[in-house]
Amino acid sequence: MTERVKAVVLAAGKGTRLHSDETDAPKVMREACGKPLLWHVLGALSFIDKNDIILVVGYKKESVTGYFSEYPYAVQAEQLGTGHAVASAKENLTGFTGAVLICYGDMPAIKSEVYKELLQTHFEEKNDCTILTGESDLPMSFGRIVRDADNRFLEVVEEKDCTPEQLKITELNTGVYVFNTPKLLETLGKLKNDNSQGEYYITDVPGLMRADGEKTGIVKRNLGDDIIGVNTQEQLKMVEEILNKRQV
Repeated sequence: MTERVKAVVLAAGKGTRLHSDETDAPKVMREACGKPLLWHVLGALSFIDKNDIILVVGYKKESVTGYFSEYPYAVQAEQLGTGHAVASAKENLTGFTGAVLICYGDMPAIKSEVYKELLQTHFEEKNDCTILTGESDLPMSFGRIVRDADNRFLEVVEEKDCTPEQLKITELNTGVYVFNTPKLLETLGKLKNDNSQGEYYITDVPGLMRADGEKTGIVKRNLGDDIIGVNTQEQLKMVEEILNKRQV
C-alpha cells in the first residue's frame, strides 16, 4: 500500500467491569493469551509504521505508554465520548493530508486483512469516509447502520438512541472507520452531545460528512465473533478463546 495512512487507536478506557481484586489496569492492558489486548490490536496494524499509529490514552496512561513506548500518543483527559477521544489526537493529525484509520484497543480479534480491505476500498472508491460494518449472532450493543430506500448509507444510530424499528436492523456499526484526515478534523468541530449519553460520538461523523456532500462508503463483512469489544470478564474469555484457536 503506497498511500499515506495513519491510525488512531482508542485506548483511554478504564474498563470498570473488568476490574478485580488483583488488578485495576486500564481496559486495553488486560491480558488475553498472555498479552495485553492492545498488543493484539497493534499486531494487526503492523503493516502501518509505528510512528504513524497514535494511541489515545487516559486512565492510568503511564502503564500504556510505558509498555508501548515506541508509539506516539495523545491524552484524553476526560471521558466525553469516542468523538472527543479522536479529537484528542487532533494535534497529531493536523497537517496530515492522507487517510486515518480509527479503531479500538479493546477489539483484539479483528484481523489485519480486514483493516487492509477497509483501507483498500477507501482508496479505490476515493471515499472521504469508509465504514466497517458487519453482522453477528451475539447480542452486542453496537450502533445500527441506517440506509435509505436505495440502500445508500444515511447515518449511524447508537443502540441507546435507536427507535424500536431501528433496533431490528441487523447491520451493525463496528466503530472502525477510515477518513480523509482534513475532512475528519473539520467535521469533529461540528459534533454535538445531544444524545442519551451526553457524549460526543465519532459515530455521528459519517452522517455529518454525508450531509455535507462528502463521499461515504461501506465495507460489509460477516465478522461474527471478531467484532467483540472487551467490556466484561465473559467477553475477555471469549476473545481469548478466539485468539487461542488461531494459534493452534
